Amino acid sequence: MLYQILDWVDRRFPVPRAKAHCDIPCGIYDPIIAQIAALTVVRMIDLMKDLEGREAVSKLDYHNSMSRYIAIKEEHAEKAKQEIRIIWGDYIKPQHLEKYPHLHEIVHKIMSLGSKVRQTTDRQVAEQFVEAINEFAQIFWETKGIPTKRAKSPYAPNLELVYPVLE
Repeated sequence: MLYQILDWVDRRFPVPRAKAHCDIPCGIYDPIIAQIAALTVVRMIDLMKDLEGREAVSKLDYHNSMSRYIAIKEEHAEKAKQEIRIIWGDYIKPQHLEKYPHLHEIVHKIMSLGSKVRQTTDRQVAEQFVEAINEFAQIFWETKGIPTKRAKSPYAPNLELVYPVLE
């Protein structure tokens, strides 16, 4: 009965719901989610361009696949931006900015490129998006005193990512 009353109140007087990565804060931050999301953007652009060149695809299949690729590209561009915003807002502190004064510019670049990859199918811009997030990841791991390495991702589009060197 109590549930029904609360449900009625919630429907009658809707309140916006707050969403947060972590308000504790949990201290669990990792730029890999943003890196994978940015790689996904590049991969979707590749699939879109590949689909465009295929003759044997029916119109219906073409539109189905293309709309799915576009939706995933949009979703992952925004996911990458969101993950960077979370780390930026919850983890980065004034002492990090003192040591890395260009971090503001890198984050702004990521946000701008993330918007640009949503607006276009320019693979070069998508690669710049990945690289800007790699720059951020490099600094992030340096703030934790963890060395990094660059290696090609093991899946298409096989671009380089910055990885922490864990013992």
